[in-house]
Amino acid sequence: MGRKINTLKYLISDFITAALSWTLFFLFRKIIIEQLPPPGNSTIHFLANIEYFIGIIIVPAFWLLLNYIYGYYRYIFKKTIPSEIIQTLKITLIGVIILFFTLLLNDFVKNYRTYYINGSVIFGLQFMISLIPRIFLTQVTIRKIHKNKIIFNTIIIGCGTDAKEIYQELLNKKPTDGNKFIGFIKNPSVKNVLLNNYLEDLGNLENLPELISKYKIDEIIIAIDPDDKNDVADIINWLGFSEITVKAIPGLHNVLKGKVKITNIIGTPLIEIEHELMPFWVQAFKRLMDLSVSFLTITVFSPVFLFCILGIKFTSKGPFLLKQERIGKNGKPFIIYKFRSMYIDAEKDGPNLTKKNDTRLTKFGKFLRKTKLDEIPNFINVLIGDMSLVGPRPERKYYIDQIIKLSPHYLQLQKIKPGITSLGQVKFGYAENVDEMTKRLRYDLLYMENISFSMDVVIIYYTVLLLFKGRHI
Repeated sequence: MGRKINTLKYLISDFITAALSWTLFFLFRKIIIEQLPPPGNSTIHFLANIEYFIGIIIVPAFWLLLNYIYGYYRYIFKKTIPSEIIQTLKITLIGVIILFFTLLLNDFVKNYRTYYINGSVIFGLQFMISLIPRIFLTQVTIRKIHKNKIIFNTIIIGCGTDAKEIYQELLNKKPTDGNKFIGFIKNPSVKNVLLNNYLEDLGNLENLPELISKYKIDEIIIAIDPDDKNDVADIINWLGFSEITVKAIPGLHNVLKGKVKITNIIGTPLIEIEHELMPFWVQAFKRLMDLSVSFLTITVFSPVFLFCILGIKFTSKGPFLLKQERIGKNGKPFIIYKFRSMYIDAEKDGPNLTKKNDTRLTKFGKFLRKTKLDEIPNFINVLIGDMSLVGPRPERKYYIDQIIKLSPHYLQLQKIKPGITSLGQVKFGYAENVDEMTKRLRYDLLYMENISFSMDVVIIYYTVLLLFKGRHI
């Protein structure tokens, strides 16, 4: 709740300051640039203008959208004064360029010098007026963290000398970083457990997903010896699906995946692992593509929907829609929607993957599987937000548990949303057993290492191409 309220404060502040800066800029244009006489001999009468009223709604909304796309409102408790200045400067520069070419390029000008003046004034007003309350809000938040009014539930991974020293240093630090220590997780290579007298033993790494959910963990501190390669590999796998803040002692950044930034120049030596695979603005455009393509597909192919529904109802008993639990981003289960292609008792003996010449498929179901029409309802999952157009295919927990035994790094795939198609589907095709799922995994991991908006477009192109060629993917 505290996070939502603080985010709302920034949203309200940004809307008000954007409206104020646009109002002052509007008056500047009318009085200084156009040198118009004020209506009714009053400057305030300039604002009784339809152009102003449209701008006062559209422009602040534009700034809020731009800040959202940039990711400004994501980590509301991790802001610092320097980061506020840099972020505000970048966003303002981008926003002014967009506004200049959309709203100001055809504006009244005496000469080209007027363009520079307008651009400089709107930049200065927006930057300074929005920055001041942002710094105030951020400073208030920092003070609350230092006074433990805002706390972060924290787990330490490690139990040796490094873990003990980091714990004691953070516990005695003044002002505090807001860490509330819940307990520690043992790393197998350490024989002498030194944190037993200070914190609760929460078990091993296998307990981590359950602990994160149970205690609503905000932060994890990794305090193990960088030479313990096996322990590090296990941590990477179990943290693969987590979006919480991960910090580590210096020396681990060479083996932990992700970008690194220093969290404190003076004080406790910790580095923060930024495990975002894509900048937030790229994620926003990816989501926009998901929504637009899915909505267009469902609309255009609505007759195909009807054809599939009728085909299923007339050729076999049971519902036309299959609802099945799959595991999505961050290991969260969701219900996937598909057109039913099998008889209703197909899995009475337990989960079983589809194989060639599978007798469980109905006659119409074979056609649906061959043409991939059975997966058209997946676009509903994309609209809901459980899936993306491109991403690793979602699997059932029954199979994930088996895959993890063979390839523990499968958990890395849960960093992103599952997809309707993937690089694994395009390069490898359909997997009929767990071994083939494991082989397909390397292509999905390759996608994650090179994930981008342009790669999604390429994968979608080849998916459509292979479908037209009749290859089963």
